Parts: sequence; structure tokens; C-alpha cells
Amino acid sequence: MINAGPRNFFEDFRLGQTIRHATPRTITSGEVALYTGLFGARFAVQSSAAFAKAIGYPDMPVDDWLVFHMVFGKTVPDISLNAVANLGYAGGQFLAPVFAGDTLSAQSDVIGLKENSSRKTGIVYVRTRGCNQNGTTVLEYVRWVMVRKRDEAAPAPGDHVPRLPTAVDPKLLGTACPPIDPGKYDFDLAGSAARFGDYQVGDKIDHADGITVEEAEHQIATRLYQNTARIHFDQFSAAQGRFGRRLIYGGHAISLARALSFNGLANAFHISAINGGRHVAPLFAGGTVFAWSEVLAKSELPGRNDVGALRLRTVATRDQPCAAFPLKSGEEYDPAVILDLDYWALIPR
Repeated sequence: MINAGPRNFFEDFRLGQTIRHATPRTITSGEVALYTGLFGARFAVQSSAAFAKAIGYPDMPVDDWLVFHMVFGKTVPDISLNAVANLGYAGGQFLAPVFAGDTLSAQSDVIGLKENSSRKTGIVYVRTRGCNQNGTTVLEYVRWVMVRKRDEAAPAPGDHVPRLPTAVDPKLLGTACPPIDPGKYDFDLAGSAARFGDYQVGDKIDHADGITVEEAEHQIATRLYQNTARIHFDQFSAAQGRFGRRLIYGGHAISLARALSFNGLANAFHISAINGGRHVAPLFAGGTVFAWSEVLAKSELPGRNDVGALRLRTVATRDQPCAAFPLKSGEEYDPAVILDLDYWALIPR
């Protein structure tokens, strides 16, 4: 009898296990154009080959979040097909630029396991690496996901919660961004005159616009990444679950928030690292996403006088504009918050 494919439940994982994920994916200009059509990001470096080449890139790089989603999608059949929820991220680094024509593959190491007290689920911690066709690591990150058990009586496969960094050291940033020529960076064409020195720690930016999520768009986007999680596709299965309908992939909210952040952060052209992130609440088709950001820290990069790094916290909401910068309501998140993301972005000096 032929197995239909990997259907890992919590008790199937082992500490130290290495999983090579199936189906390498070549990113073409078609995927890049479709990603732009789905999210509408306007960052000049990822929109114009002429702009990117003028400042020092060999070609127009692929959007950082498209790279992330492509790598993430490879991991879903093995890691999170039976997930209840993707809980968070840490220690993410974009380590090399990706260009149209590059082929991405992924591998994950199981670095932590913790059964929940209900014994119905457990949390799986994995460190995932995405590599190009030359074996160069282009992306690395940790995520943790709550996964169902097949048999509630099955013994836990391990009990270890890894120690994770609260932030990526700024000294490690910038490897995916070649030296650029700030003199060739056309701020008019980029859409903003704001440079590294114009931002101060504590600045809050309302990204102003909202984007309504359509059912067809999030279905197309998740298929683009070959993300096979049933909760995003299978209404027959989802109708029997907690929400009674399909959930929108959390990465969809990330990409929408990133696209919105152009308003106020147009020159923060490269996501260099993911310090942490949490999908606070679900998003469904028909919801309108808004976003705001706060500058948490600033850092110069060793040996670089062309770009600096802004540590940003971007918060996305559902059906609530962000002029009041919603985040917490007492000890809990404001009910409108769906995403809380902490990352480093590079910006010209």
C-alpha cells in the first residue's frame, strides 16, 4: 500500500530530527509579478531592475517576504499539516539575495518539543533553512507551531523548550544587501526623502491605508507558495472546526502589512532579520487590514556607511484604522490586533 504522503502528528516528531522538504521551487519573473499583483508593494528596489542595478544590485532582488513564504510553504506538509496554529517566529535572518531564476529548497531541524497539558496537542519548535541551487543559505528562522496528536494517550516524544534570542544582533545584519551607492539612490523615484537619520527611537507611523482581503486572493497566494495546510483550502474540513470557515494564512497578513508600510517607510527597502512575531488573532476573507509601526531601535552596521538598520515593530489590525496605534487593552491585545511583528529593516543613510 502506498502512503499518501507525510501526515505528521505531534508524537511523530523527535528532538534532533532533520527533515528535508520536498519540491524545490524555481522563482521566475511570473511569481514576482503575481506577488506584486496580490499585495501591491511599491518598494523601488524590488519593483525596478533599473533602480536596483543603479544602486549596486546585480539585478532586481525578489521581495524578502516572497522568499520567506516560498521557503515556509515547503515545510508545511511535514511540519504543520496537522497544526492548530502557527504560534511565533524568532532568530530569522535573510542571508543572501534571491533573484528570478534561483531555485529554493528547505530543510528543518526539530529543536524543541513540549506536550500541552490537555494531551491533545503539543508544540513543535523547528529551525528552517532555505537554500538556493548552489547550496547557499538565503534564509534561516525558527518557528513554533501547535500540532494535534493522533492519539491522546501516546507518550510525548520529548520535553524541551529551546532558548531563543529576543533579537538578532545588528552585527549580523546586511549580508543579503550588497554595498549600495546612496548617491545613485533616487529618493524621488523611491517615493520618500526620509533616510536613516530622519527616524528616531519611539517614532510611531500610521500607515493610513487599508486593504480588504478577498477570498480568491488569499487562495491564490497560498497556492503560489505551495502551502498545503488544509485550514487555508479545505472548506469541508474547516466547516467542522472552531471557526467554521477557512483561515487566511498568517503570512498573508504579514505581506499586506509590509505593503502598507510603504506609507512612512518607503526607503526601508530590505527586511534583514526577524526578531520575533506573533499571529495574535485570525483573519478571514472580507476583513480589512490596517497597520502601524514603531521604531524600537536604530543601529549602524559594522563597515557600512551606505545603510543603517531600523528595528521596527509593525502591528496589523482587522477592520480598525490605526490612527490611535492600537496594541494593548489592559493586559490583553486590543481585539482588533491580528499581527505583532518585530524585525530589522535596512534604509539608506
